[in-house]
Amino acid sequence: MGAAATALAGWLIYQLPPVKYRLEWRLDAASGIVLGWLHPGDTVPTPAGAVAQAMQATLFPTMTPLPTPTPAQSSTPAPTATPIPGAVSLAPPAWEKQDWNNCGPATLSLALRYFGWNGDQFDISDLLKPDRGDKNVNVDELAYFVRTRAGWLSADYRVGGSIDMLKRFLAAGIPVIIEEGFILAEGDGGGGWAGHYLLLTGYDDAQSAFIAQDTNPATGGADRIVRYDALEDGWRAFNRVFLYLYPPEEQATIDALLGEEADPDVNRQRALDHAQAEVDRNPSDAYAWFNLGSNLVYFERYGQASAAYDTALTLGLPWRFTRYQFGPYIAYFNQGRLQDVIDLATATLYRTYKSEEAMLWRGWAYYREGNLSAAREDFLSALNVNPNYLDAQYALQYITSPP
Repeated sequence: MGAAATALAGWLIYQLPPVKYRLEWRLDAASGIVLGWLHPGDTVPTPAGAVAQAMQATLFPTMTPLPTPTPAQSSTPAPTATPIPGAVSLAPPAWEKQDWNNCGPATLSLALRYFGWNGDQFDISDLLKPDRGDKNVNVDELAYFVRTRAGWLSADYRVGGSIDMLKRFLAAGIPVIIEEGFILAEGDGGGGWAGHYLLLTGYDDAQSAFIAQDTNPATGGADRIVRYDALEDGWRAFNRVFLYLYPPEEQATIDALLGEEADPDVNRQRALDHAQAEVDRNPSDAYAWFNLGSNLVYFERYGQASAAYDTALTLGLPWRFTRYQFGPYIAYFNQGRLQDVIDLATATLYRTYKSEEAMLWRGWAYYREGNLSAAREDFLSALNVNPNYLDAQYALQYITSPP
């Protein structure tokens, strides 16, 4: 009884907001280390349905390129592109240290602040990740926040970016958010590879480096210098995605910067072609295979996407990878590989137990198998992590009152 009373007292003390705020992340980091001991492995498990021979590029089905879409013509003549200077340094917004698992909202807060916004990261995370233990916010969620909560600005993103494209945006006075991979310190949740957002506010060709605003002081902080080659190395794990904010009246400037890639289909086709070229050059490049799969998913070529993801997972991807990117769930689900969806989501949730996206797709796989109770449990669990998760709201409504 004494032990029970002590445990109850400890639990009640932990529920006090100041105590919970300070201890929650430490307990989570400790649990991550323990789970790593209990479930060792540095890579995402390979799906049972994957064909080992997919590692050989010669056995991968030949890509048939889609016709390049004709870019939409703007009624407003695009301004002539300004030559890129050798160095640019935009006035950095007031720096903000990120909360636990909050680099996405914190980085977006900096970008919004550049355009005169007066909020902070918690205004963003309250909508996109109300649970501090949720370890991921997607780039499309960041764009959603801008469009719905800062409607006086426009926001969009593209994939398959280049160093030159980033420099062009900065030279036009537009800071850019990128998502990259980096290596955590060993004592930080088990260490190893993880994802992170940066806001780029300048560059210097003489140093071959960008100026980045990093909301994590442990990895750089304000005015961090990031060499071009280092940025490219981390960026490629996220399909070289970049997010940009701009006043709507500058749409013509954005279109001129993007050129033909102002059309999202053209952008994706070029990213797909680039990923295929990287695979051809190095068939052992797991990131290139994964990017190939993600770009194929965009065009709903799920069979080829599944084969690309099989190869990426067989080659080996960091175990946190499916915490951030969910293309394999979509591809396997649409190929009827339901057990692979369930297995991959379950493996993700073992060490990232508040991944609402993994819960969502495992729920859909259960639903397709006819296990309605398991599907409902996963959809409810996703909403418990993030009550604002529209996809889980729709899923629960669908299985409750199907059309």
